[in-house]
Amino acid sequence: MNVFTNPLALNLTRRHFFRASGFSLGATALANLQAADAPKGSKTGTDAALPETHFPAKCKNIIYLHMVGGPAQMDLYDYKPEMEKHYGEDLPESIRKGQRLTTMTSGQAKFPVAPSKYRFKQKGQCGMWMNDELLPYTAKMADDMVFIRSMNTEAINHEPAITYMQTGNQVTGRPCLGAWTSYGLGSLNQNLPTFVVMVAKPSNQEQVQAISARLWQSGYLPGEHAAVSFRAAGDPILFINNPPGVSPDVRRTTLDGLGKLNGITAEELGDPETKTRMAQYEMAYRMQASVPELADISTESAKVLDTYGPDVKKPGSFANTVLTARRLVERGVRFVQVYHNNWDHHSNVAGRMPDQCRDVDQPCWALIQDLKRKGLFDSTLVIWGGEFGRTIYSQGGLSKTNYGRDHHPRCFTMWMAGGGSKGGTIYGETDDYSYNIVKDPVHIRDFHATVLHLMGIDHERFAYRYLGLDQKLTGVEKATVIKEMIG
Repeated sequence: MNVFTNPLALNLTRRHFFRASGFSLGATALANLQAADAPKGSKTGTDAALPETHFPAKCKNIIYLHMVGGPAQMDLYDYKPEMEKHYGEDLPESIRKGQRLTTMTSGQAKFPVAPSKYRFKQKGQCGMWMNDELLPYTAKMADDMVFIRSMNTEAINHEPAITYMQTGNQVTGRPCLGAWTSYGLGSLNQNLPTFVVMVAKPSNQEQVQAISARLWQSGYLPGEHAAVSFRAAGDPILFINNPPGVSPDVRRTTLDGLGKLNGITAEELGDPETKTRMAQYEMAYRMQASVPELADISTESAKVLDTYGPDVKKPGSFANTVLTARRLVERGVRFVQVYHNNWDHHSNVAGRMPDQCRDVDQPCWALIQDLKRKGLFDSTLVIWGGEFGRTIYSQGGLSKTNYGRDHHPRCFTMWMAGGGSKGGTIYGETDDYSYNIVKDPVHIRDFHATVLHLMGIDHERFAYRYLGLDQKLTGVEKATVIKEMIG
């Protein structure tokens, strides 16, 4: 009920009004004075929901490399030499503490400890212990990276876990991080989308996970903030080129006619999605000129191509995809999401992990070097990680040379580089079994809050009104910006 429908409110005198609202007016005045003293935010792009960021942004672009399936942290970044002493022993109940298991291992009679079979060395001035046997290129840039060894989630299965990591909620239908970025910060280039997604093809196809377009949807945000998917082979976008016999003039005339019809519909019905469709048609027309040039990597020098490794010219490879990601960021795309599959190592870690690391190791290093060369490293945040970790105990058979690992949400490792993050930082610790966090836990909410902070956005003040609630990426539970990760 508002003042116009409340008869008591209508009878309030001016004196009563000021007496009742005196404290509120004082608080408003104080807030305005504080806002005047606060540092100005950064300028946002076209059609941004925020006229400027809440405070100066440290990054303006993001390249998010998601390893679908959950990389085994103890085989890559979470060194556990003590496990050699416990090879084959049953995981102690004092470590497991009754934690939930998946149905894939809950029926096992034993949970034998499987130490990593790979070599680790300390790297960089930061002294990070890394698997330099499988990640020799990544190991060379340890001081550029923020290692988060204490990531954790409640989700134990892929679908809710990857949804949680991307959207901040295990339930589908929410906007993803890329969509929030597009909505809040707007576009930097009118000829390319604000948010692009690409699915790289792994060289090993042993066990790939399903990847659904719902992961890059806009949810309850306006439809134009969903990602545009670039294909791995053929035309990057379906129907980007005119069909035979259709000239650019005919295409332009057709779009003009559709625009007028959609304009009439928009005025009659007031459906915002009609305007979204109109904008998408116009974007598609502009992309006819920009996308072919973007996809043509032959314009890159031989020296640059060589840094990405032998697969860079292979369409859909991870190397080809991350080079395209750099070209997208260079042209003003705000957010590039890359998925790389087959990290679900329930078995044959010895056979699959080397292939997976070979796919991503040199290209990730090359991407960082390329961003530095282009002067984009300081303004572009690169994120690498999966949706959860893996168990120290083996799923199925165990030998000194091979083993498998089940899902483990209680702790896993991710890394960030560039974009205002504090390179050479090692944050969080796990126990000797890489099973429980013993220092500085980082929940998905904290991670999202920190990423938004790097973009100049206060996660508490960044919301969208939907179903009567101010919806936020970080939800309603407490989320903490991890200041130690910020440069």
